Amino acid sequence: MKKPDLDSPQTIRQFVDKFYACLLADKKLAPIFLDVAQVDLELHKPLICQYWEKLLLGSDEYQRHTMNIHRLVDQKQKLEAADFEAWLSYFVATVDSHFAGPKADRAKHLASAIAANMQKSFLANAWLASRLRFKYQAL
Repeated sequence: MKKPDLDSPQTIRQFVDKFYACLLADKKLAPIFLDVAQVDLELHKPLICQYWEKLLLGSDEYQRHTMNIHRLVDQKQKLEAADFEAWLSYFVATVDSHFAGPKADRAKHLASAIAANMQKSFLANAWLASRLRFKYQAL
């Protein structure tokens, strides 16, 4: 049976449901979503669908600033490289297991870039903050 592409709101919703089932089964990632970020899944998952519909289908419904939202989580609990790597691994595995096509491939490419950008930003900010603390402690 041919796997569907991520080319409609319905398939994107299916993807988000499957992806979040994986994330929330992970003993390290689930607490980040549920305890640290205190995500209300009934509100959060439709927003994630809108986000991917914007990236993959050109929808204009999603109007939030993704990086700022994740910065707030990082301020509560420092996100580590392993967190981004696990997130991306679940993302790619979910796509590969259930979807195929140009939009599915684009989603994996975009997710890789998103994870890399967030990881680079948060880890660089943590490194810079630690350097600044060290510098001013030495004064």
